[in-house]
Amino acid sequence: MEEIPIPSARGSSMSLPFAGSAAPLRIRPALELLPGLALCVAVAGVAFGLRRLPSLALVSPMILGVAIGVLLRNTVGLASVASAGVAFAMRRLLRLAIVLLGFQVTATRLFEVGARGFAVVALTLLATFAFTVALGRRLGVRPELAELIAAGTSICGASAVVATNAVTRAEEADVAYAVATVTLFGTLSMLLLPVLGHALALAPHAYGLWVGASVHEIAQVVAAAFQGGDAAGQYGTIAKLSRVVLLAPLVLGLGVLARRRAEEGEAALRPPFPWFVFGFLALVGLGGLVDWPRPLVAATTTLTTLLLTVALAAMGLLTDVRRIAAEGIRPLALGAAAWIFITTVAWALVETIG
Repeated sequence: MEEIPIPSARGSSMSLPFAGSAAPLRIRPALELLPGLALCVAVAGVAFGLRRLPSLALVSPMILGVAIGVLLRNTVGLASVASAGVAFAMRRLLRLAIVLLGFQVTATRLFEVGARGFAVVALTLLATFAFTVALGRRLGVRPELAELIAAGTSICGASAVVATNAVTRAEEADVAYAVATVTLFGTLSMLLLPVLGHALALAPHAYGLWVGASVHEIAQVVAAAFQGGDAAGQYGTIAKLSRVVLLAPLVLGLGVLARRRAEEGEAALRPPFPWFVFGFLALVGLGGLVDWPRPLVAATTTLTTLLLTVALAAMGLLTDVRRIAAEGIRPLALGAAAWIFITTVAWALVETIG
């Protein structure tokens, strides 16, 4: 392939790999993204298709997307031509998806959880995050991975993991490990809490709050909470949405801490400030002033899930299983301990102040 020298700003030359082409420089970056983006979208499409199988109907497409991505990366491999687009999907599309989450949460609905309900949710979240990070330090789990597991357990599963990674900047293998861990234990919560709720004879309000404050993914909360009836399902969903809102201050706080730590070391390694969180908060605030049309909310909900699935597919495509295996069992033990902790603390707070 013929390379065409292009003068650079410093007088040296750059080369464009277009045989006999005068394609504008501004088009080249966009064209470089297409192969990787197409691959990520294709993986996401397969993930949504698999959900039509009865045995996978309750599995989040995000989880299926990352699983397929990991499988492809570690069997077929990832072509260098797709690298730029995959990286773009994992970072840029993720930020857009987090912003669009704001359409699903409105300030008005958050008031429905009540002061006591919100206290249960907030205290459970803070205690779980602090416990997981502290235990991770004791177990020798790297801080970045411990923070990802803590965020996924205490807030909203895979979405929180990838959002938190925007400021912790952990390796792709860490993100994959954290997503797998919180998915495993979130699924166990979805299956076990309906049984435990019945055994404990919890009222619908108490059961819904317990599920909303402790189960990892939104889809898992919906599946488990409605096992206690419509009232429990509705309240559990609202409680869960109040946890999702707390993702914003958590990511902002972690971003500030990360930048401060970096300033004490190498300034060039400072993580970007998570401005996308303000977009999320703006939509949440506007939702309290404007009644979003239901078709708009439905469309943005679908788009958000699609973008998150594409982003997680990209993350899977960048994950080397050998690096996950090298982490050993300690992060899995950390995830198990965090799961037991959040389930127990949430139940205790529901019984005392909920």
